[in-house]
Amino acid sequence: MVTLIRETSELRLRRSQESLPIGFVPTMGNLHAGHASLLERALAENPVVYFSIFVNPKQFGPAEDYGRYPRTLEQDLSVIEASAARFPARQVVVFAPANPTEVFPAGDTQSVAVCGLSTILEGQSRPGHFEGVATVVHKLFDLVNPSTAYFGLKDYQQYLVISQMVKDLCLPVKIQGMPIIREASGLALSSRNQYLSPEQRAASLVLSQTLRQLAALIGGARHRIPEARRRISDVLKDPHWNYLELRDAETLAEDVDRSTHITILAVYQLGSTRLLDNVQVEVS
Repeated sequence: MVTLIRETSELRLRRSQESLPIGFVPTMGNLHAGHASLLERALAENPVVYFSIFVNPKQFGPAEDYGRYPRTLEQDLSVIEASAARFPARQVVVFAPANPTEVFPAGDTQSVAVCGLSTILEGQSRPGHFEGVATVVHKLFDLVNPSTAYFGLKDYQQYLVISQMVKDLCLPVKIQGMPIIREASGLALSSRNQYLSPEQRAASLVLSQTLRQLAALIGGARHRIPEARRRISDVLKDPHWNYLELRDAETLAEDVDRSTHITILAVYQLGSTRLLDNVQVEVS
């Protein structure tokens, strides 16, 4: 069963009546198969799942796409219904605030900052972005009080930022990272993929292809990391790359010489559309 809630007061009342473990999937809507995979994992593990659809103004910069970010509530509810139908004994509560003041009341000035992780890579490219993400997630955690929250690993730095926030603030929430869902071409699913023209979509495949090639080049062998770095230097001659970096998978530190798990993170930009992706590499 799927229940739609539009007001925070109704959400608090509903949540106060729940005594079962709660799974939580926070999203900005415009759902695709990646979001559905999060919901279905949550439904498999929890008798009740709360699912939020909220385009968070605090995580967009002044020149970014907050105004045109797709808002497709009816379509999203259809995606949720289809996933929920596979788990008829479970309940899904969809929180889709009628307007931003349901989450951030007028005059709200509070924020949550996760130092260090929030200022590199995406944080350097989008100042204030992760402060906005951490603030809204903390607010939603407070409203929903989940046992487990599910996040896709395509936004790997976001996953680490939220995990660090939970650890630092001693929040009683398990953060479950979920695998990247890709198109058959290899392109990671993203709501922003629809911004791409056919020509840009074809050009975008270099992102996942390059990540796979670098992972194969390292091949789990630490001594191949310098060769991978040289390859990255050549790749970055293409100005469409915002960044392409090897980082420690737990800390995002640049020094990976002793790391046992490395994340290769990248953003490839086509027009105004920034495409994020990453791949994990175990080394020995």
